[in-house]
Amino acid sequence: MKLRTKLIISFMAVVILTTLLTTVGVRMLALEAMGDVQQMYMIVIFVTVALLIYWIYRTISIPLAKLQRAVRNIKEGNLDFEIHAEADDEIGQLCQDFEEMRLRLKANAEEKIAYDRENKELISNISHDLKTPITAIKGYVEGIMDGVADTPEKMDRYIKTIYNKANEMDLLINELTLYSKIDTNRIPYNFTTISAKDYFSDCAEDLYIELESKGVVFEYHNYIEEDSKVIVDPEQLRRVISNIVSNSMKYTDKPRRNITMNVRDVGDFIQIELGDNGKGIAAKDLPNIFDRFYRTDASRNSSKGGSGIGLSIVKKIVEEHGGKIWAVSEEGKGTTMYFVVRKYQEVPMNE
Repeated sequence: MKLRTKLIISFMAVVILTTLLTTVGVRMLALEAMGDVQQMYMIVIFVTVALLIYWIYRTISIPLAKLQRAVRNIKEGNLDFEIHAEADDEIGQLCQDFEEMRLRLKANAEEKIAYDRENKELISNISHDLKTPITAIKGYVEGIMDGVADTPEKMDRYIKTIYNKANEMDLLINELTLYSKIDTNRIPYNFTTISAKDYFSDCAEDLYIELESKGVVFEYHNYIEEDSKVIVDPEQLRRVISNIVSNSMKYTDKPRRNITMNVRDVGDFIQIELGDNGKGIAAKDLPNIFDRFYRTDASRNSSKGGSGIGLSIVKKIVEEHGGKIWAVSEEGKGTTMYFVVRKYQEVPMNE
């Protein structure tokens, strides 16, 4: 019942009920003196008003007291409580709105706590991963300064090692910069319609050259039609493929390392499969590998490198392309990453 309706009922009750009860009382008690009638009238008014005050108190004052306690809890930072709307009126609606506000405030607070925790973890990860190459660089520089690199061959080896370690640091910093842009939705995507077969063949050719220089066997199969097209950001999607392959390389522990890339047409999507023969991922870790800062290596072996955000970047880019990504893995045999991007389809003018 709406509050306005209750107030109208209260007014009508005071007027009608008082008159009715007074008339009944006069006839039943056979009161003749005007003083007795007035006295009876005042008693009826008093009883009626008392009942209405109690009704209004139950309707308004008690919910307002609950809201007051809720405001006090929120002011003190306590969001672990609940407000129940006991009536379907304006006050009840206010209680319901207040409860929704509390839930949103609690969700925002929990999200902020999680975000702060992730930022601290990111700083810890980056600090840990930067410390390793910096320590190596310092060691080799000190070796050069102390004259340990006393032959051209040693000097050349020391300088190459310093260069490689500096590149590792540069990659980590670039990954962090990209993550920051992705997290704040500041990546300028440049989508264009391109031939899917030609694009992924070019990506495969670049991978072949890169992996061959590292002694990795690369196999590529493209099963899509020549006229298949996709709308993608070529640079960002190439980054997806590169990040997945780099991640596979980190965790491939066999003497003969294999990377495979298959491209298939799966209806409205083009599916890309990137497989390796690495050590695989445990079943308990598989659902979490695309989470930010998640690492399957609990010991944080620094030789693996990485900040723990590479696959989360991949997932974000794929989703921004309207696709999705998942993985299948078997410990000791390897992992295959799958992701799909939507095909470009021309719609006839008459549709």
